[in-house]
Amino acid sequence: MEIVYERKINYYETDKMGVVHHSNYIRYFEEARTYWLEELDMPFELLEENNITIPVLGVSCEYKHHVTFGDTILIRTYMKEYTGVRMTVGYDVTDKKTGKTVLTAETKHCFTDKDLKPINMKKHYKEFSDKFQSLVEK
Repeated sequence: MEIVYERKINYYETDKMGVVHHSNYIRYFEEARTYWLEELDMPFELLEENNITIPVLGVSCEYKHHVTFGDTILIRTYMKEYTGVRMTVGYDVTDKKTGKTVLTAETKHCFTDKDLKPINMKKHYKEFSDKFQSLVEK
Protein backbone atom coordinates (compact mmCIF):
# COMPACT_ATOMS: atom_id res chain seq x y z
CA MET A 1 0.00 0.00 0.00
CA GLU A 2 1.56 3.27 -1.10
CA ILE A 3 0.95 6.27 1.13
CA VAL A 4 2.34 9.66 0.18
CA TYR A 5 2.49 12.67 2.47
CA GLU A 6 2.63 16.09 0.80
CA ARG A 7 4.50 18.95 2.51
CA LYS A 8 5.13 22.55 1.44
CA ILE A 9 8.45 24.03 2.57
CA ASN A 10 8.26 27.05 4.90
CA TYR A 11 10.72 29.94 4.80
CA TYR A 12 11.88 29.41 8.39
CA GLU A 13 12.98 25.86 7.50
CA THR A 14 15.67 27.12 5.13
CA ASP A 15 19.26 28.04 5.94
CA LYS A 16 21.46 30.95 4.85
CA MET A 17 21.93 29.29 1.45
CA GLY A 18 18.14 29.26 0.93
CA VAL A 19 17.77 25.47 1.04
CA VAL A 20 15.98 23.33 3.59
CA HIS A 21 18.28 22.74 6.54
CA HIS A 22 19.11 19.04 6.74
CA SER A 23 17.84 18.70 10.33
CA ASN A 24 14.28 19.53 9.27
CA TYR A 25 13.94 16.28 7.35
CA ILE A 26 13.80 14.34 10.62
CA ARG A 27 10.68 16.37 11.51
CA TYR A 28 9.23 15.69 8.08
CA PHE A 29 9.74 11.94 8.63
CA GLU A 30 7.82 12.19 11.90
CA GLU A 31 4.97 14.03 10.16
CA ALA A 32 4.92 11.49 7.32
CA ARG A 33 5.05 8.53 9.73
CA THR A 34 2.15 9.98 11.76
CA TYR A 35 0.13 10.47 8.56
CA TRP A 36 1.07 6.94 7.41
CA LEU A 37 -0.20 5.39 10.66
CA GLU A 38 -3.42 7.43 10.47
CA GLU A 39 -4.01 6.27 6.89
CA LEU A 40 -3.47 2.67 8.04
CA ASP A 41 -6.13 3.12 10.77
CA MET A 42 -3.48 2.83 13.48
CA PRO A 43 -3.08 6.42 14.69
CA PHE A 44 -0.71 7.10 17.56
CA GLU A 45 -3.70 7.75 19.84
CA LEU A 46 -5.00 4.21 19.26
CA LEU A 47 -1.58 2.67 19.81
CA GLU A 48 -1.07 4.66 23.01
CA GLU A 49 -4.56 3.69 24.26
CA ASN A 50 -3.28 0.11 23.92
CA ASN A 51 -0.12 0.92 25.91
CA ILE A 52 2.12 0.88 22.80
CA THR A 53 4.84 3.42 22.09
CA ILE A 54 7.23 3.41 19.14
CA PRO A 55 10.48 5.20 20.03
CA VAL A 56 13.04 6.03 17.36
CA LEU A 57 16.29 4.07 17.62
CA GLY A 58 18.08 5.60 14.64
CA VAL A 59 17.83 7.69 11.51
CA SER A 60 19.74 7.26 8.26
CA CYS A 61 19.52 9.72 5.39
CA GLU A 62 21.11 10.14 1.97
CA TYR A 63 20.66 13.60 0.48
CA LYS A 64 20.51 13.75 -3.31
CA HIS A 65 19.00 17.12 -4.28
CA HIS A 66 17.94 20.25 -2.45
CA VAL A 67 14.58 22.01 -2.12
CA THR A 68 13.87 25.61 -1.18
CA PHE A 69 11.16 27.82 0.28
CA GLY A 70 7.84 27.33 -1.49
CA ASP A 71 8.71 23.94 -2.96
CA THR A 72 6.44 21.00 -2.21
CA ILE A 73 7.84 17.60 -1.39
CA LEU A 74 6.17 14.21 -1.56
CA ILE A 75 7.22 11.68 1.07
CA ARG A 76 6.43 8.06 0.23
CA THR A 77 6.45 6.19 3.54
CA TYR A 78 6.65 2.41 3.69
CA MET A 79 7.58 -0.56 5.87
CA LYS A 80 11.04 -1.93 5.05
CA GLU A 81 11.35 -4.46 7.87
CA TYR A 82 9.19 -5.76 10.72
CA THR A 83 10.10 -8.34 13.35
CA GLY A 84 7.38 -7.84 15.95
CA VAL A 85 9.85 -6.15 18.30
CA ARG A 86 11.42 -3.72 15.83
CA MET A 87 10.55 -2.08 12.53
CA THR A 88 12.33 -0.06 9.88
CA VAL A 89 10.34 2.59 8.02
CA GLY A 90 11.56 3.86 4.65
CA TYR A 91 11.08 7.27 3.09
CA ASP A 92 11.48 8.31 -0.53
CA VAL A 93 11.27 12.09 -0.81
CA THR A 94 10.73 13.75 -4.19
CA ASP A 95 10.23 17.29 -5.40
CA LYS A 96 6.60 17.46 -6.55
CA LYS A 97 7.32 19.95 -9.35
CA THR A 98 10.44 18.37 -10.86
CA GLY A 99 10.03 14.73 -9.82
CA LYS A 100 13.67 14.69 -8.69
CA THR A 101 14.62 12.51 -5.75
CA VAL A 102 15.46 14.81 -2.85
CA LEU A 103 16.56 12.08 -0.46
CA THR A 104 16.09 8.51 0.66
CA ALA A 105 15.99 7.64 4.32
CA GLU A 106 14.95 5.19 6.98
CA THR A 107 14.10 5.29 10.66
CA LYS A 108 14.52 2.34 12.99
CA HIS A 109 12.07 1.82 15.84
CA CYS A 110 11.19 -0.60 18.60
CA PHE A 111 7.88 -1.25 20.30
CA THR A 112 7.60 -0.58 24.01
CA ASP A 113 4.98 -0.12 26.66
CA LYS A 114 4.50 3.26 28.31
CA ASP A 115 7.30 2.41 30.77
CA LEU A 116 9.62 1.91 27.77
CA LYS A 117 9.88 -1.85 28.34
CA PRO A 118 10.20 -3.72 25.03
CA ILE A 119 7.14 -5.64 23.86
CA ASN A 120 6.68 -8.27 21.19
CA MET A 121 3.75 -7.20 19.05
CA LYS A 122 3.37 -10.71 17.60
CA LYS A 123 2.73 -12.14 21.06
CA HIS A 124 0.69 -9.38 22.68
CA TYR A 125 -0.99 -7.39 19.90
CA LYS A 126 -1.69 -9.81 17.08
CA GLU A 127 -4.16 -7.55 15.23
CA PHE A 128 -1.66 -4.67 15.05
CA SER A 129 1.18 -7.08 14.31
CA ASP A 130 -0.62 -8.69 11.39
CA LYS A 131 -1.28 -5.26 9.90
CA PHE A 132 2.37 -4.20 10.28
CA GLN A 133 3.57 -7.50 8.82
CA SER A 134 1.30 -7.10 5.79
CA LEU A 135 3.02 -3.78 5.00
CA VAL A 136 6.54 -5.13 4.55
CA GLU A 137 7.64 -4.37 1.00
CA LYS A 138 9.17 -7.26 -0.88
